[in-house]
Amino acid sequence: MGAISTNNRVGSAILHGRNCVPTLKDVMAFLETLIKIAVYAVMAVTIVAAIGVVTLHNLFHSALALVGVLLGIAGVYLALQADFLAGIQVLIYVGAVMTLVIYAIMLTQRLGDKNIPQTNRQGFAAAIVTLLLLYLLIGTVCRTPWLANPPARHIPASALDLGQALMTTYVFPFEAISVILIAALIGAIVIAKKEREP
Repeated sequence: MGAISTNNRVGSAILHGRNCVPTLKDVMAFLETLIKIAVYAVMAVTIVAAIGVVTLHNLFHSALALVGVLLGIAGVYLALQADFLAGIQVLIYVGAVMTLVIYAIMLTQRLGDKNIPQTNRQGFAAAIVTLLLLYLLIGTVCRTPWLANPPARHIPASALDLGQALMTTYVFPFEAISVILIAALIGAIVIAKKEREP
């Protein structure tokens, strides 16, 4: 209640232009509330975009909605003060993977055709499985004894440490992802070539 009344005081002072000067503590509490609202807005937009990924009839539009989902996740990373992960999310997933996906869609002409049905007869079964998984996830979250104020652990992890881990400990998964991306690109080219042959 104290934080809400503080935010109301600061907000009314800003909106009505009163002469009362809010304290630094009031301003920080007001900014913290604005950041929380912005984070929840980003999460809501991410959920809406995720629904669009699986419900839009045009595959190209679904890919663009997936770009919105990945950007929203990067925004959540920023809110969690994981700047490096947010940057990697934008560079790799939005910049590389989604560019490859959109490129494959554009190469394969029939995938973007509006006459091709994007749904099948398994929609009802998929909805039941989705609701069941949602029930299990919500039940797990509600039953887990979350710590209100967990002890802070500072683990130094710079970009240099992450780079060394990628090139030593995790070099095989890192290279495997590269091979998968190249295979997807070659597969898109082969499919497009087959469709263009008379």
